[in-house]
Amino acid sequence: MMMNRSAMKLLSTAAVRTIHGGGGEFGNGFFALGARNLSSTVSAVRENSQTEATNHGGIGGGDKSVVSYWGMDPKKLTKDDGTEWKWSCFRPSEAYKPDMSIDLGKHHVPRVWTEKVAYWGVKILRFPTDLFFKRRFDMRAMMLETVAAVPGMVGGMLLHCKSLRRFEHSGGWIKALLEEAENERMHLMTFMEIAKPRWYERVLVFAVQGVFWNLYFGAYVISPKVAHRFVGYLEEEAIHSYSEFIKEIDSGNIPNIPAPAIAIDYWRMPPDSTLRDVVMVVRADEAHHRDVNHYASDIHYEGLELKGFPAPLDYH
Repeated sequence: MMMNRSAMKLLSTAAVRTIHGGGGEFGNGFFALGARNLSSTVSAVRENSQTEATNHGGIGGGDKSVVSYWGMDPKKLTKDDGTEWKWSCFRPSEAYKPDMSIDLGKHHVPRVWTEKVAYWGVKILRFPTDLFFKRRFDMRAMMLETVAAVPGMVGGMLLHCKSLRRFEHSGGWIKALLEEAENERMHLMTFMEIAKPRWYERVLVFAVQGVFWNLYFGAYVISPKVAHRFVGYLEEEAIHSYSEFIKEIDSGNIPNIPAPAIAIDYWRMPPDSTLRDVVMVVRADEAHHRDVNHYASDIHYEGLELKGFPAPLDYH
C-alpha cells in the first residue's frame, strides 16, 4: 500500500523520536510517547490509503471504484422485450434491419482505363483467394471481411483530416464511411462465431491486412475516385461470393446451423434464424456498400467533391 508524502514524514519523525528517546524514566516515557505516535501515524496512513483506494480505484481498488470515480458507470440496457442486453460492442439503437429488396445485380461497366485497373485489380485479388480457400466459404467470408473493413476506415480517416485542414464540413461522408467500416467489422465478428481459423490463416489475415491498408491508403491519397471504384467492384465480388455461399447451404454441403446470437440482435432477426438468413443479410449490406462507393466514385469522376452531396446515412 502506498503512502503519501505527509504521512511518510510523520512516520519518520515518530521513528526518530523513538530511536533517540534515551534511557531512564524520562527515556522510557519518551519511548512510550514515540510508540503511541508511531501507532497513530500508521493508523492514519492506512485510513488515508484506503480512502484514496476507494476514491481513485487505487491498487486493488476494483473496476467498480474506478468507474464510479470517473462517472463512467455503464447504463443497464435492455431489448425491446425487456430482457437484458448483453453486448458491449454495440447498442440496441445501432441494431437495424437491412434492405432485403436491394438490387443485387447492379454492375458498373468500366469505361476509362482507371476503372479498368480497379476492376481487374479486384479480379486478380480473387484468384489467390479461390486457390487458398477453395469452397470453404466460411473462411472465405472471414478473409473478405478483414479486407472489406479497411477502406471505410481509411477513407473516413483521410476525409476527417481533410475537414480539419480546410475548416470545412464533409457532407456526412466521414460518418458514412466509418459506419461502413464498423458494419464490415460486425460481419467479421459474426463469422468468427461460425468459422474457427487455424493459426496460419490468422497469420495470413495479419499479413494481408497490413499490405492492403498501406496500398489503399496510398491509392486514396492519389485518387479517391479510383479507390472508391475499386471498393465498389470489391463489393460486387462479395455479393457473388455470398451468393455462392447460399448455394452451398441450399445444396447441403454446408450445414444450415442456427444463427449466432450476436447476428440475431445486430440485424433484429427472428430467434429461429439460421446461417442462411445471416448470409442473406450480410449480402444485402454488401450491396449497399457497393452502391455507396460507386456513387462516391461517380461524384469524383464528374470533377466534384463529396461534401457537395449529402452522404447516404441512416442505413445502419
